[in-house]
Amino acid sequence: MTGRTYKVYSIENGTVIDHIPTPLALKVIRILGLENEGIMTIGIGFRSSMLPKGKDIVKVENRELSRAETDMIALIAPDATINIIKNGMVAEKRKIKLPEEINGVMTCPNPNCATNVLGANTSFHLEDREKVTYRCRYCERVTPIHPDLLTTG
Repeated sequence: MTGRTYKVYSIENGTVIDHIPTPLALKVIRILGLENEGIMTIGIGFRSSMLPKGKDIVKVENRELSRAETDMIALIAPDATINIIKNGMVAEKRKIKLPEEINGVMTCPNPNCATNVLGANTSFHLEDREKVTYRCRYCERVTPIHPDLLTTG
């Protein structure tokens, strides 16, 4: 049996998000609010020596994501790599880190929280970088990050 060949086309300008654990590419797009951003290429389930269950890739054409945007990816894909592409070449390789504060992208699991009862905008502050937990600004519940709690950005 021969190996399978994968075709992933290069982009001229934009952002490439690589090493997203499968199947989180669509969640990354939702967290970043990129659903209607223009041309995107999404690859799901590629083999990876870094990620035994596979990796996903997202390419956003003609848009350079800001550091604040790419750091949001660390919530579910802390080992993702970011490449900023200009004129068909990698202009910047970016490491991501957990944001100190996240607003509007995570649901508080406390049903009595003001965000759930009154519809207040969610706001969390980083509590523990090692355990990846955030504290709700309103009810002060400490919550670990889980992809199911993350919503659109």
